[in-house]
Amino acid sequence: MRYIGLDVHRESCEVAIQEEGKVRSAGRIKTRKEELELFAQSLGSDDEVALEVTGGAEAIAAILRPHVARVVVANTKRIRQISEAKQKTDRLDARRLAELLAAGLLVEVWCPDERTRALRRLVARRAQLVRQRTRAKNEIAAALQRNLLERPDVEDVAGKKGRQQLSELELPADERTTVEGCLRQITFLDEEIALVGRALAEAVVDSAEVRRLMSVPGVNLQTAATFMARVGKIERFESPRQLVSYLGLDPKVRQSGEEPVRYGHISKEGAAEARHMLCEAAWIVVRYPSPLRAFAERTAVRRGSGRATVAVARKFVVLFWHLLTKDEDYAYGRPTLTRRKLRQLELAAGAERRRSGGRPKAGVPTLKERQKAEVELARQAETAYRRLLADWQKAPKKKGAGVPVGRASSSHLLGEETAARQDTAPDPAL
Repeated sequence: MRYIGLDVHRESCEVAIQEEGKVRSAGRIKTRKEELELFAQSLGSDDEVALEVTGGAEAIAAILRPHVARVVVANTKRIRQISEAKQKTDRLDARRLAELLAAGLLVEVWCPDERTRALRRLVARRAQLVRQRTRAKNEIAAALQRNLLERPDVEDVAGKKGRQQLSELELPADERTTVEGCLRQITFLDEEIALVGRALAEAVVDSAEVRRLMSVPGVNLQTAATFMARVGKIERFESPRQLVSYLGLDPKVRQSGEEPVRYGHISKEGAAEARHMLCEAAWIVVRYPSPLRAFAERTAVRRGSGRATVAVARKFVVLFWHLLTKDEDYAYGRPTLTRRKLRQLELAAGAERRRSGGRPKAGVPTLKERQKAEVELARQAETAYRRLLADWQKAPKKKGAGVPVGRASSSHLLGEETAARQDTAPDPAL
């Protein structure tokens, strides 16, 4: 058995081989499909290969896997022998990879399947286009600010009314050229975003996981698709805490000796786009009645609105884990809102539009009546959550070595007083 390390770069890969306890350099190969296939055919069926996480690591691993016993895609940020080495060259990095692979010290990174990789590419492409459109709109705002002009009194400066108001402003010739160029760029980007959005809808329209996540108010197609693109298989995570850590929403912890535990900012490990979309969903959900809004308001009083948004985003991750692992829809969802979001998903994927069913039958609630009833139920759930928290705060706190000082414990949910209120208050789960 041989242990092979690959230090991957854009044009070439440095190869090192450890065999019988000795490490040797084996030259370089080009980072091209034909060269990598020839290299893979020269390997033995019992060989093991390690390579770093790079842009083409997944494609290289897919070429090598049929020819070797194991391919390890390693996160070198967790390998101090490579990331903090005093002498760092391609040859030395490849040698260290081979040595660490032989010693079993490499932390393997999960490689998604082709469907998940395609979904990641679509999500990343759409996010990049949206950022470009935002930059173009900011450039228009900067041009108006330089000339001491107010922005159009509309929500979308590139919309029909916004363009009309921009055309009526008096601007120097060069600034007018800038504004018109940005508007043309926005028009092009809108068309590209629509094309990518349709491809994204077609990719997830049959996904039971995405449809289940969209049952949560505030979660749209982009949020659910971004979450599933980054997470992949929910079975990989044994607990919601692992999933929270994977997405970088867990706080940093510092503790040494007899000093108390100190909690800092979130770690921000993993995909930033997933955290961004979850925070956007948190901004939306706190606007409407729900237990999540009560949780956000309670957190904002103690920690501020910014941290409350991150806390709701973390609560979303915990909620998603429970929904996906238990195959259940959100208990406090709004069915009419969920059906509308799913119908919009189907239309975006190319489904045919249906004609309206006409007037409702006698005795059947109208759409507005159903929506009003669902909002009232959500408000009742929010009230029950607030009452539960108030009762818990009034109850005497447990004492003992098993209860951390100054931190809330979830064990109160199993107490006798809480159990006695189950007949009048719903489950406080969010």
